[in-house]
Amino acid sequence: MNVLMLRYAIEVEKAGSISKAAASVYVAQPNLSKAIKDLEAEIGYEIFARTSSGVKVTDKGELFLYHAKKILEQMGEIERIADQQALPDRRIKISIPRGSYIANGFTEFVSKLDMGDKLEITLNETNALQTIDNVADRGYNMGIIRYPVTEESFFANSLQNNNLASETIWEFDYVLVMSASHPLATKDEIVPDDLAPYVRITHGDIEIPGGHFNKDAGNDGQSSEKVIYVYERGSQFDLLANVPDTYMWVSPIPVSYLEKNNLVQRACRSAHNKYKDVLIYRNDYELSEIDRLFQKKLYESKVEVSTQKYI
Repeated sequence: MNVLMLRYAIEVEKAGSISKAAASVYVAQPNLSKAIKDLEAEIGYEIFARTSSGVKVTDKGELFLYHAKKILEQMGEIERIADQQALPDRRIKISIPRGSYIANGFTEFVSKLDMGDKLEITLNETNALQTIDNVADRGYNMGIIRYPVTEESFFANSLQNNNLASETIWEFDYVLVMSASHPLATKDEIVPDDLAPYVRITHGDIEIPGGHFNKDAGNDGQSSEKVIYVYERGSQFDLLANVPDTYMWVSPIPVSYLEKNNLVQRACRSAHNKYKDVLIYRNDYELSEIDRLFQKKLYESKVEVSTQKYI
């Protein structure tokens, strides 16, 4: 197995058929088909199921492609080392959950940096398990993981197994965010049953222990047939602002974000909405002045939202 074979498999997944993938990588279709079959024979299972309309990724193939993409990303990091001209402490890579107060802290952090010298900043908004991987194995300076407090032991063990240090930023209750014109926006008290008629927005790649994606239940612990999965915060704000029947469970949001999008945030009693945000970094990593500045702005943003009043 070599890197080229991984690239071929990823391209087949992207194209949905071997013939289309062959055209994209400038390889004859029979040759690409043979290469994929040879790869499957080497690893001992099928990556793709052949159908009359193209190919579909198998369950094992999905895991293979996930790791293949990680390998190629890591190879890219290795290749970029030779081209990296910035000083080590001027190359910043941070992995975070999709939390508005965290994004606000990051923005404040960047605004205070001296941009006169060479500077490279990477911000990756993703789930907790991917952030652990980013910090442990992919050269990220630090990360923030978010998880339900009920999963404390799982994540504590994961951090220990990956030789990662941690600092608790905040333990908080998720709140509901919705349009100011949402039917529940002015209700005196919201309970989980009130949410049943409405459309829940949630992030589509939030993993829970065991490697599964949490696509079946909201923070009220009840399944929902009305769900929109999003993968970045811009989409969630557009939907919340323009589709009045939508709502979302979130960490408390800065007032400026709410006012900009004509949103309100409301408390809702639930046994499933207590979460924790934790800052992580490698045990052998020495935090730089720039890292400390990020921490400072992050905590300032946390203090701002933690003192807000909402119903």
